[in-house]
Amino acid sequence: MRDTAPLDLIFIEGYHGETVIGIHPSELHLPQTLVIDLTAGLPRALACDSDQIGDTIDYSVVRERLDALMLDHGVQLLEALAERIARLLLIDFRAAWVRVRIVKPRKFDNVQAVGVMIERRRSDLRDARQHSARSAQVFNLLASGLVPQREPQPDDAH
Repeated sequence: MRDTAPLDLIFIEGYHGETVIGIHPSELHLPQTLVIDLTAGLPRALACDSDQIGDTIDYSVVRERLDALMLDHGVQLLEALAERIARLLLIDFRAAWVRVRIVKPRKFDNVQAVGVMIERRRSDLRDARQHSARSAQVFNLLASGLVPQREPQPDDAH
């Protein structure tokens, strides 16, 4: 799929969830409210023609997955949580593109909200897997005592 292909956008706006997340001691014991907006793009969702929920992203299932994630995400940073949500949509719901926005409302008295917004494409997952596979190959070579060498270049001195 080309990255410029038209997309049908499915979104959830204003999801409110309670979770323990943060890096400061004051954040690590009591749940705080997060507001999540997400948009997932499908290249011409088949549901436009089939009128079948199985051919698109079911918002109710996404909401259930967000509810479960709020209870057990295991991360401290909003960036890491946004990445988990993005991967959920890209992998489990077959989205081609996602935007995830997570907000901590009224985190500070004089600030309406703080947060993070990320965008990911399914092709990013392939690139990450290829990078991980290459890193694993290098690590295995190093662990076996072999060190990968660069290819000699024609202008190298002999």
